Amino acid sequence: MVSAVKRLLSILDLEQLEQNLFRGNSPQDGWQRVFGGQVIGQALVAAERTVEDRLAHSLHAYFMRPGDPSIPIIYEVDRIRDGKSFNTRRVVATQHGAAIFTMGVSFHLEEPGFEHQSEMPDVPTPDELPSLNDIKDQFIDKLPTNIKTYFERERPIEIRPVDTTRFFKHQKRDPKQSIWFRATDDLPDDPSMHQCALAYASDFSLLDTALIAHGRVLFDPRLMLASLDHAMWFHRPCRADDWLLYSMDSPAAHGARGFCRGSIFTPDGVLVASVAQEGLIREKRAD
Repeated sequence: MVSAVKRLLSILDLEQLEQNLFRGNSPQDGWQRVFGGQVIGQALVAAERTVEDRLAHSLHAYFMRPGDPSIPIIYEVDRIRDGKSFNTRRVVATQHGAAIFTMGVSFHLEEPGFEHQSEMPDVPTPDELPSLNDIKDQFIDKLPTNIKTYFERERPIEIRPVDTTRFFKHQKRDPKQSIWFRATDDLPDDPSMHQCALAYASDFSLLDTALIAHGRVLFDPRLMLASLDHAMWFHRPCRADDWLLYSMDSPAAHGARGFCRGSIFTPDGVLVASVAQEGLIREKRAD
């Protein structure tokens, strides 16, 4: 049986159709639309295939249409600039003849410079926390069928929330949360693959943070949620198959949009990436 991580690596291993043209597939897991982290990860793979000996330091993406998991996604890379220190790429993902996603990526030649970072929050270690598998029996009967199937299936990313009470007590509270996450199996040593896996995982739980201020949860059937954009900065290399802490907050929500941001740390407190996202949070009409 193929492990979930091997399936993820297969999804990220795009087929090259032409010099700047790539094709990616989606897992057939019953979801009605493609997971946003998958598109981010695949687009980053496409961009990285056109750059040598440099890692991405930032990406800025926009989701324009929901992805259709039943057909491949075509990624076209525009080699905007190749400089002595930086390379710039633009990636457009298309389905059914229309763009569903666009992303700008900047790559930087590693060089020495100033060093500082914010501190990691003081939270329990992952070994002190239950996994989602340990707690899913408490809430799985309340989930829609397709989401219930997702939680019952082996997943490529293991998540351990620092605080699980918000899933059961729908109280309005400060919109902050932290989760530990890691790939559930070893990844190749290629640093760019760890970046792509990190980008894939960065879409987990982020928009959900805005709901905490309103005592709501991600799987509330009365809500319509969708990522609108996604930005990520890679500060330092890391391994996505080791535990990483994702500390998130939501400074604002207005006009059916919620803004969220996150910081990703290694267990010893090194800040490896920062993330920001705005998403649609819309109350469904009664009809």
